[in-house]
Amino acid sequence: MSTQTLTDETATLAPVVDDMSIYVVPGRVKATIDAPPGYTPLRRALTDAIDAERLGFRRLILSERHGLKDAPVLLSAAAAHTTRLEIGTGAASAASRHPVVAGGFGATMQALHGPRMIMGLGRGDVLWNGQLGFDAFVDYAKILRRLWHGEKVTYDGPAGTLRDAKMDDVSGAVPPPQLWYFALGGGPRAARAAADPVWDGIVLYPFLTPEAVRVATARIRSECERRGRDPDSLHVAHCITSAPELDESEMRAICHARLVTYLQWPSFGDALVKANGWDMDIVRKLRNHAQLRGNATADQRFHRVELLEPAKLIPDEWITQVCAVGSVADCIQTIAGFREQGPTETILYGSTPRQNAALLDAWRARRQPSTAPEVSVGN
Repeated sequence: MSTQTLTDETATLAPVVDDMSIYVVPGRVKATIDAPPGYTPLRRALTDAIDAERLGFRRLILSERHGLKDAPVLLSAAAAHTTRLEIGTGAASAASRHPVVAGGFGATMQALHGPRMIMGLGRGDVLWNGQLGFDAFVDYAKILRRLWHGEKVTYDGPAGTLRDAKMDDVSGAVPPPQLWYFALGGGPRAARAAADPVWDGIVLYPFLTPEAVRVATARIRSECERRGRDPDSLHVAHCITSAPELDESEMRAICHARLVTYLQWPSFGDALVKANGWDMDIVRKLRNHAQLRGNATADQRFHRVELLEPAKLIPDEWITQVCAVGSVADCIQTIAGFREQGPTETILYGSTPRQNAALLDAWRARRQPSTAPEVSVGN
């Protein structure tokens, strides 16, 4: 598919819905166009980006995988095929990139594509490449800030050791990206870290219940107040897995099977169960399923369509608690319920921009009419 073909599909852009964003190409991908059933062709990242901009989503978020989903490559390609869409990483592991490398990625995106970049960071994974402690994580973000301001950084602390680290040609010339913290459940230590002024925003992971989102948001705001930061100065977004008006099998692959991969991962799943008040016995039974037993991270071995059998152990009521499923009206009601818990932006996850087109239109219609004009894509 040529660049011209991609661009021709989007002659007119709908007004931006400034509180609705979306992930693209979630999960595993394949390099070929004729990907196996359930897998996503890698090149769909570009069509998803164009669709997201055309439909009026504010931001595009990419959940990086170190294989065929390298964030700098895919996000730069997405930015090159769009004009106004904000572009961001999901929970990019702070443990996986030297600060100068991460800083260079963000600065180059800003310089090449305009001030549209959001550097989303997570603390990493204990099962792969380590996980930063909260102090190290905040220090890592502060180091990025200093590098983007053209400073020469010498540092010896929990985030490592740097001697005169710097980036060339950025001082005063390139606006720094936004820094967002992607947090699982907004527990006490995460809330304290999020309240640090280094962050522009915090994103709460998918599969949290409304009550868990309420508790996390209140805790984060309280920590901001405790340290003298205006809570409204920290943007709070919430991810929600959406499957609007999709058939039963696709909905279960997007929601139930994806939740299997979250719950099967011990450090992640245990925290999710605790935050949501779910029954740990169900999760133990899930982890002991013959297909999952002995696999530390199921989503590295199986695609979600291959996990539909263990997904039968996920109670349907869990899904209706935490996902936007059913009719568009049902999805809107679910999203609105989460918004009442404190977040001011929703990031849809798991399904494509086109699959969420009617949902986005309905959300736009329930809000005040946007004043953003329609614009045409240039050559």
